[in-house]
Amino acid sequence: MARRTKEDADTTRNNLLDAAERVFYEKGVARASLGEIAQAAGATRGAIYWHFKDKVALFNAMMDRVSLPLEEACGEGGVSDRSAPLARLLAMVERVILIVMSDERTRRVCEIAFYRVEYVDELMAARERHLASRARFHALLARDLCLAADERELSLPMDAAVAATGLQALFDGLLHAWILGGERFDLLVVGRATVTAYLRGLGFDA
Repeated sequence: MARRTKEDADTTRNNLLDAAERVFYEKGVARASLGEIAQAAGATRGAIYWHFKDKVALFNAMMDRVSLPLEEACGEGGVSDRSAPLARLLAMVERVILIVMSDERTRRVCEIAFYRVEYVDELMAARERHLASRARFHALLARDLCLAADERELSLPMDAAVAATGLQALFDGLLHAWILGGERFDLLVVGRATVTAYLRGLGFDA
């Protein structure tokens, strides 16, 4: 009986998270109410408060259900450190693209995080998490650009950290445009072409 009760509680929690994801996506985090989320889940507000302290806790739990692409690419599931630096950099960028393209839930949560939440007050912690993953991604880009330049005895036209900032801005722009525009271009094909062109501008071969 205890096992069944736990299974029921887990099912209710997941239903609430699914509903929150839908409502946050449709209305934005600020405008979404716990009553609307409970109704979408076929549950009561009391069920929400049983599992989550407040809307912020519900939002954070929704975010925790997925590994955001930058975190996934930079973490243990990322690219092997034994790869050649430039190949590793390209593989890491491509991994982010493939994660976003292949997983609908990740894509939807990314859109909520990018466009449907105001990072103020209680949600500042979520903003800090986003900034931390971006900083980690930038550090890996800068490291591999520097190592690749040393490996090829190439003098970069700018500091590796500056070059990494430009590459990250290019990549961010593509990702945001693809999500905001409703996936109207092939992110993998365009991503490969633009990143390769940027690297050539830094002096690297194809």
